Amino acid sequence: MAAAPALKHWRTTLERVEKFVSPLYFTDCNLRGRLFGDSCPVAALSSFQTPERLPYQEAVQQEFRPAQIGDSFGPTWWTCWFRVELTIPEAWVGQEVHLRWESDGEGLVWRDGEPVQGLTTEGEKTSYILTDRLKEGDPRSLTVYVEVACNGLLGAGKGTMIAAPDPEKMFQVSRAELAVFCRDVHRLLVDLELLLGIAKGLGEDNQRSFQALYTANQMVNVCDPAQPETFPVAQALASRFFGQRGGESQHTVHAMGHCHIDTAWLWPFKETVRKCARSWASAVQLMEQNPDFIFACSQAQQLEWVKSHYPGLYARLQEFACRGQFVPVGGTWVEMDGNLPSGEAMVRQFLQGQSFFLQEFGKMCSEVGCKLLRAGGLELDLEPGEAERLALLHQEPQLLRPRAPFPPQFWLPDTFGYSAQLPQIMRSCGIRHFLTQKLSWNLVNSFPHHTFFWEGLDGSRVLAHFPPGDSYGMQGSVEEVLKTVVKNRDKGRSNHSAFLFGFGDGGGGPTQTMVDRLKRLHNTDGLPRVQLSSPGRLFSALESGSGQLCTWVGELFLELHNGTYTTHAQIKKGNRECERILHDVELLSSLAVARSAQFLYPAAQLQHLWRLLLLNQFHDVVTGSCIQLVAEEAMCHYEDIRSHGNTLLSAAAAALCAGEPGPEGLLIVNTLPWKRTEVLALPRPGGAHSLALVTVPSMGYAPAAAPTSLQPLQTQQPVFVVQETDGSVTLDNGIIRVRLDPTGCLTSLVLVASGREAIAEGTVGNQFVLFDDVPLYWDAWDVMDYHLETRKPVLGQAGTLAVGTEGGLRGSAWFLLQISPNSRLSQEVVLDVGCPYVRFHTEVHWHEAHKFLKVEFPARVRSPQATYEVQFGHLQRPTHHNTSWDWARFEMRN
Repeated sequence: MAAAPALKHWRTTLERVEKFVSPLYFTDCNLRGRLFGDSCPVAALSSFQTPERLPYQEAVQQEFRPAQIGDSFGPTWWTCWFRVELTIPEAWVGQEVHLRWESDGEGLVWRDGEPVQGLTTEGEKTSYILTDRLKEGDPRSLTVYVEVACNGLLGAGKGTMIAAPDPEKMFQVSRAELAVFCRDVHRLLVDLELLLGIAKGLGEDNQRSFQALYTANQMVNVCDPAQPETFPVAQALASRFFGQRGGESQHTVHAMGHCHIDTAWLWPFKETVRKCARSWASAVQLMEQNPDFIFACSQAQQLEWVKSHYPGLYARLQEFACRGQFVPVGGTWVEMDGNLPSGEAMVRQFLQGQSFFLQEFGKMCSEVGCKLLRAGGLELDLEPGEAERLALLHQEPQLLRPRAPFPPQFWLPDTFGYSAQLPQIMRSCGIRHFLTQKLSWNLVNSFPHHTFFWEGLDGSRVLAHFPPGDSYGMQGSVEEVLKTVVKNRDKGRSNHSAFLFGFGDGGGGPTQTMVDRLKRLHNTDGLPRVQLSSPGRLFSALESGSGQLCTWVGELFLELHNGTYTTHAQIKKGNRECERILHDVELLSSLAVARSAQFLYPAAQLQHLWRLLLLNQFHDVVTGSCIQLVAEEAMCHYEDIRSHGNTLLSAAAAALCAGEPGPEGLLIVNTLPWKRTEVLALPRPGGAHSLALVTVPSMGYAPAAAPTSLQPLQTQQPVFVVQETDGSVTLDNGIIRVRLDPTGCLTSLVLVASGREAIAEGTVGNQFVLFDDVPLYWDAWDVMDYHLETRKPVLGQAGTLAVGTEGGLRGSAWFLLQISPNSRLSQEVVLDVGCPYVRFHTEVHWHEAHKFLKVEFPARVRSPQATYEVQFGHLQRPTHHNTSWDWARFEMRN
């Protein structure tokens, strides 16, 4: 006789179901404990360790020694290769067989010489499917290799994630066995977890919530984990619930597989290469098993790495790109910082990224068909599937090329703010859509939109979308799906949202469980409609209903991570120097080509150097928010760019000088687009230098004057330098007059023609000040507003100011300043003839921790706003703190 209905207590019923699926409680009798059935140890396990990241063919030739579960290997950044010999029991015929592998390092399974799946405990990939159904004729013995990196998904921080890596950390494999996987149990677990999520997410005031909870409870009643014949009854209960459809007005969630991989961060660049292989091999496996699963992938640099190191995997990615399942997005070489690179460098990010995608993938495949390109120029329009079959028939799968244009999306989910110039750059590069989510990290103000038009400096607009779930690493839970709707700030204006799922930052990507969850939630009453989608479909839907969307004008300022403008100053300096060198090489090489038919423009070398620079503009490298190992690599890259760039610069200059050298064999080049007259220190024989006033046309060159030739100052007043008896110094060139007190502080800066004083009354300029720099958590990223309350002026010592250059073409004064017992600086203040500004050359010997050194120039100007330079333009920001939006900009870049 059936049990009579009974009243149910919400909490006890909920916890009953939770315990039934728990991986911690009652696993001897609950459903979770039956996910894997029979098991047996691997037949043999052997290993070898190396500090190098060896290619597969070289690694498998090494001497492997017997290993045991629990053996330690390492330390951090080493690699341990395991040879895993397997013998599948005969009794498992007809079963799904997995290799179960658990380790605190990141693993990659190699089978038949190809990478096939990542294994990471943190990324919930702890088993590899050897066969989904063991057949009578299948081999029972096989050997696979597991390459284990001695680091976790998020590096190897000592104590906390963002702490410096622990160089002595050791790693272990805690499980290596064969096991039968119970797919029916997996499906029931997915259903029960979703029902629990609906019950919790909709809450006790919602009828659908109770229906979900009672369905789950009844499933527990009818399901006996020890009797698989009871599973279909429980499955039918779940199917009936999930089969009840939602209404036509339901919000549509576009679920896309995603795997954000920081190109370098808490691990070095070379480890990122392997992270890409581990993550994308897993994604390929999911695409094979789920034809409706679509994986979006950004950063051309990472694809180029995979092409070089894992050509077999790369070929598979190209195949799935043609099928429309692997979707390259972003359009840039890396996901660069959105503020620090120059305008030219930002354009090069798109130029190099788009060029790579065009060269490697042709055009993306549409649902309509593909185009097969042959070397002979023959083009055939084919229906879906025909291209693959024809290419395989001719053994030329590399000839597959897609037909539809690239989805025009700029994908930059994790950078620390976005320049107001980006919309114009995007539109100029053929990109109309923009996706990020980082502004959800704002510390003070909540950004008012998730879907909107973003307008740049010149009026260019792009359609922007922030996934309302405020994450690029969703896991397909009901809570996340509901948050995507509830938190959407454009309700009534837009009825579509992105849902990016898959482990990210350190890679990992989506799992089959995530895909199963989202498929099950496809169209269920009480929830938004969920569809496995693509970036193109999402933005097409957003665009078709964009009539009511609002417009945001100007920069997208992140109210957090302001310290990234100043962290690792040497990286910032190296980046800017290399940007300048490459610009100058291109200009001089172009002039040399125009002058000499024999000069060969160094296109290949320049592309290599630009790509190396663009790599280091990744948003955790140029910002300095990376481990020291990465910072050191970046400095080496900058030195390579300087060295090779200067070699190319010398070659171009030599070609220009041919037949037109100056008296000393010197040619002076002006790489800026306006005529310049400036004082230069020109090299002379014997290592000496002499000052000269030179004039060079816009983006042109002129021979240097002979040192003996007269250089009249024309109507320009020479620079006068006067040191008073009190030790103060005055520099005057007839345009501006500068007064420095005996400690080097600027007491007066006067525009001579008008007599106007620029220094605010009662203050001094060139005042160095120290602040405490102790953020709440993100040490390399953040400087908090409260640091402004810790201001301490650094007071110089009278009598340290001395005259440097005594006048004429140039006048200068210099001084030393002791910042603390451990740190000091030296500075030269320089004024040249005819120059409307004064220069400060400062060298700081810095040995402080959690301190911030700034220099102040209080201006005698009253304005509600200030003008700041950005890439290819400028914008205005408030100088007051009227609103929280104003105050949040306490630390800005120019």
